[in-house]
Amino acid sequence: MSKLKALLLTQGMHGMISQVEGLAKALNLDYKHQTIKLKKFWNYIPPKFTPIFIDILSKKFACDVKVIISCGRKSVIPSIALKKKFGKDILNIHIQDPKVKLSNFDFIVAPEHDYLKGENVLTTKGAIHYLTNDDLDNNENYLKSKINNERKIVALIIGGPTKHYDYNEKVIDNIFLKIKKNFLEKNYQLIVVPSMRTPQHIINKAKNYFNDDQIVIPNVDKKAYLCSLKKADHIIVTCDSTSMISEAAITGKPIYVAQMPSIKNNKRFKSFFNLFVSLNIIKELGTQVENWTYPKLDETKKIADQIKEKIKLYDFS
Repeated sequence: MSKLKALLLTQGMHGMISQVEGLAKALNLDYKHQTIKLKKFWNYIPPKFTPIFIDILSKKFACDVKVIISCGRKSVIPSIALKKKFGKDILNIHIQDPKVKLSNFDFIVAPEHDYLKGENVLTTKGAIHYLTNDDLDNNENYLKSKINNERKIVALIIGGPTKHYDYNEKVIDNIFLKIKKNFLEKNYQLIVVPSMRTPQHIINKAKNYFNDDQIVIPNVDKKAYLCSLKKADHIIVTCDSTSMISEAAITGKPIYVAQMPSIKNNKRFKSFFNLFVSLNIIKELGTQVENWTYPKLDETKKIADQIKEKIKLYDFS
């Protein structure tokens, strides 16, 4: 039996791509990505006030698929419009709270800390994502020439400025100092891995701050990211990305969250952190190093299994 075709709708950010692609892979779909761009005016209008009309897009695209998986605010209206056009001929799944009527979608996948309830809502602990343990295993030796196997490894996964966190110099200096005191002075080797949102000056700062024995990845490098998660004894992730924290949790390894002062209400982040603390997955980066374990978190597979059961009720012939 041939695979069902899927269209993945996002704004192009790593966290969103990771979620839609992860679910598509877990559902064994033949997928393609479509970056959503709205006409300038509609960028400022919440989905609940936006007309269900494909013409709000700055660039149109063809839809020749049976499944649509969308993530993010800008992908809400295109997904609903396509569902309205094709009806039962397509299945539409939205990841995260769409901020519109839940009945516009066949399924909504939302983290528990969103407190979203509905018959078609499937909840997750943290964010679903595209990482698998096979991916980590297959990239274990990517940084082999740079890693000192005689030392323990700590990986620092860096996000970037958001509306909640501004990454000011004092905050970054404090995070780097904690890493130096807690890990490097105990003879750990550091791998610094930037993301798509990491400013170049933060990467340069890491190069200048840490000595030549440490590994600073100079640009976005998926293989280096996977290798660092596989090789690390401890993982540090900046607090601005619940997606990257969720991804790291597939390892079952100790995760420290490098907290920063928030510049606006971060209630959802706090709910996420509290949940992951209760699951013994994360601790705040502080003044001591501990070792702990927890069951590897694979919410993507859990959600895919639930959807597979329900998808049998649909006739895509």
